[in-house]
Amino acid sequence: MYDVIIIGGGVSGAAAARELSRYKIRACVVEKEEDVCCGTSKANSAIVHAGYDAVPGSLMAKLNVKGNEMMESLARKLDFPFKRTGSLVVCLSEEEMPGLQKLYEKGIANGVQELQILNREEVLAMEPNITDNVYAALYAPTAGIVCPFNLNIALAENAYTNGIEFKFKTEVENILKTDEGYELYTNRGTLKAKCVVNAAGVYADKFHNMVSEKKIHITPRRGDYCLLDKSAGRHVSRTIFSLPTKYGKGVLVTPTVHGNLLVGPTAIDIENKEGTNTTREGLDEVISKAGQSVKNLPMRQVITSFAGLRAHEDGSEFIIGEPEDASGFIDCAGIESPGLTSCPAIGEMVAEILRDKLGLEKKEDFIATRKGPVSPEALTKEAREELIRKEPAYGNIICRCEMITEGEIIDAIRRPLGARSLDGVKRRTRAGMGRCQSGFCSPRTMEILARELGVSMSDITKSGGKSRLVVGTNKDTL
Repeated sequence: MYDVIIIGGGVSGAAAARELSRYKIRACVVEKEEDVCCGTSKANSAIVHAGYDAVPGSLMAKLNVKGNEMMESLARKLDFPFKRTGSLVVCLSEEEMPGLQKLYEKGIANGVQELQILNREEVLAMEPNITDNVYAALYAPTAGIVCPFNLNIALAENAYTNGIEFKFKTEVENILKTDEGYELYTNRGTLKAKCVVNAAGVYADKFHNMVSEKKIHITPRRGDYCLLDKSAGRHVSRTIFSLPTKYGKGVLVTPTVHGNLLVGPTAIDIENKEGTNTTREGLDEVISKAGQSVKNLPMRQVITSFAGLRAHEDGSEFIIGEPEDASGFIDCAGIESPGLTSCPAIGEMVAEILRDKLGLEKKEDFIATRKGPVSPEALTKEAREELIRKEPAYGNIICRCEMITEGEIIDAIRRPLGARSLDGVKRRTRAGMGRCQSGFCSPRTMEILARELGVSMSDITKSGGKSRLVVGTNKDTL
């Protein structure tokens, strides 16, 4: 019997787990995939939003601004990359100015600091590659960019270090309310808990509706993206938005914390909760709309495209708390944009609800910090040479595009909640994320995974499940 079971290992579930690990508690995260950060949290714009878009007074607005304020301190404590770069919402004509003014007023009402409306000359001085048609822009200095993989993994690692259990490849199939709490029927047996946190992304409505008569409905909203090579990474230095619509913040152009340029997303409502395939129409829309706000985009430098799903709830609002008819079941549902920004505040809110409900006591030995992986590229020449003398694997380059070493890949596998697949290594080290998109390094990375995990090459997958890369071979000969 657990005190709490959290369904979902994305940023919301991991943030809740980390905050709960401050207390004397027996808690567990169950995740149907082979790793954390395998759903909505892995495929998004990686933006830390300032908070001017959400409806004033809404939970989205409150948690966006609070999460933004918390992110810098959290990045220092948990050692993941975050940059406060600022953002611009581009207005193309005088007729659009009321919409821009409305955004400004919403931002002020939400408590966003340092917002300014800039004229054409001020915008072009700040970002020379903004479209020549720019009329004005809303400037939000508090916006930023983050690595969603590193954020999610850092939260999960810190939660695990503080005693939270993680069960991967564990899919919840049904939930039953009992006198003691809840029974979760999974593909790996039955789990029991006094309380459940429903942080299941696009599947959160499914689990909510199992225990509550007040139904909710989540629509998977697909967003297509193009990622450009690092040679294009300085085309803009801030996140560039167009004016938002009812479908979201529109197609943006932004640098990433690792030096690439990201363009997207679309906003296409679909029925398939696993529908992360890109489409030609979607990518054409991304390219066309991005060009309306930023000129001379070097789209020949695209190295990959991908799509992610946003968990859009019909009420367009975060749903966090207990349903009236399901005591002890804590929803964390409808967490679409600005969910990534809000996750530190979401985790804190969920933990406070459970603290009060269960009468939890704080630990005296909570470990608030976590040290991220060592990157030889970030060290001085002398420190790098000393590291290689002690650990020669850090001198063996495996991924030439991103200059990732064997030592970094070994560390990614051996760390708490370590990588078990090619994508797991990629999310932790960036091996395979460069220009050749793992064309060169994947066989060698597979060899390291097989050696470290003590398995055959034919057992190594791209992303868990049936995504094996070596098939039709006698595994005993490998």
